[in-house]
Amino acid sequence: MTKNTNTCPGLPPCYWEKRPSNLLNGASTLPPVARWPPSLSPPSTASALFADTVGLQPDARGVATSLGLNERLFVVNPQEVHELTPHPEQLGPTVGSAEGLDLVSTKDLAGQLTDHDWSLFNSIHQVELIHYVLGPQPLRDVTTANLERFMRRFNELQYWVATELCLCPVPGLRAQLLRKFIKLAAHLKEQKNLNSFFAIMFGLSNSAISRLAQTWERLPHKVRKLYSALERQLDPSWNHRVYRLALTKLSPPLIPFMPLLLKDMTFIHEGNHTLVENLINFEKMRMMARAARILHHCRSHSNVPLSPLRSRVSHLHEDSQVARISTCSEQSLSTRSPASTWAYVQQLKVIDSQRELSRLSRELEP
Repeated sequence: MTKNTNTCPGLPPCYWEKRPSNLLNGASTLPPVARWPPSLSPPSTASALFADTVGLQPDARGVATSLGLNERLFVVNPQEVHELTPHPEQLGPTVGSAEGLDLVSTKDLAGQLTDHDWSLFNSIHQVELIHYVLGPQPLRDVTTANLERFMRRFNELQYWVATELCLCPVPGLRAQLLRKFIKLAAHLKEQKNLNSFFAIMFGLSNSAISRLAQTWERLPHKVRKLYSALERQLDPSWNHRVYRLALTKLSPPLIPFMPLLLKDMTFIHEGNHTLVENLINFEKMRMMARAARILHHCRSHSNVPLSPLRSRVSHLHEDSQVARISTCSEQSLSTRSPASTWAYVQQLKVIDSQRELSRLSRELEP
């Protein structure tokens, strides 16, 4: 731990903790963030906290938008650090919302999620991708706040799936919820919301969920077949060839899998010199520009969200078998009001501690 000696007049120093990247096999370029780690209980000694927190410089930029899901900023004097305790919200929910989710049709839920995701995606400027990959720059008024909010949403959806399933103690209801999440992934794929599709699928493949063998066995054969078909889109072999081929067959508007796009740009940046014999490597600049322009392509031909409730013609993916299974999977109408569903998807409550999720999972199925 390093004490912040360059403090602002009249203000005690902040404290922060480094955290690993959530990018897919990519190096993190997010600035460190200030928080009390929610996975730890309140320390009995100062050293327990000091092991995970360090001082945050007062000139740090983009801290608020780069906070983790349950991370919080604390402004304290150095001698008061050992008295910090986690805010109740940081510990995550203790009761799931499976019964409330059961009142919303999967297709309507996918539409609400896509509406929200599109508003976040549509606010990202292409230059933000460049600054995000290059890392913190000594430039004024440079921000990647919109991109970081969008990436935060990706992580939020992953943990939301795992949280809801781990907080559902009734085996039958838990299997029904698992079935709903699989169908939700299928609808998101149909709506060309590929970012949230991957997030839901990653949540289902979380080790705390994949180990629930008794719950998975309760799924009908048709649903397990659907999940296997969707899972093929996640195949990382040949540099995610399956996903990339599927992406080329889609017409905009669509929401791409953002972590993979950032990974591609990171490889372009780190694998090519910016200067070659003291001359600008324009080929690298062109490759970076082509990657950044993908955002413009994905957002072209539409100024409205992708929600299926907005009279948009659905574009089915190349896998007709998946489309045939998922489109007829649910005909029920939502009994929960659209306003309450919209409020729910905007304020998802999650447990972002893998240790806590694993503990809950073992309690469900030892």
